[in-house]
Amino acid sequence: MSAYAPGTRVRARPVDPPHHTRVPVYVRGHVGEIVECEGEWPLPDDRARGVTPPRVEAVYAVRFTARDLWGASAHSVTVDLWESYLEEVAP
Repeated sequence: MSAYAPGTRVRARPVDPPHHTRVPVYVRGHVGEIVECEGEWPLPDDRARGVTPPRVEAVYAVRFTARDLWGASAHSVTVDLWESYLEEVAP
């Protein structure tokens, strides 16, 4: 079951773990908006570290504005992020 509905504002957790992660550095700590839930998938961090079985989490398409990420431009960037990479932002 997904925790976030489309339109929910979330922050990509600003973490830099000592292992593999699929959170791009350029979105860490930034606020985006959930576009959709893309189902549940094994957490790649666990797979890369040999955790068996890996945790299975909801994966979300999260849209970030280029202005928020880089301070310029009118386009947006959408990144697939696992639920544990995100935290809800108060409205």
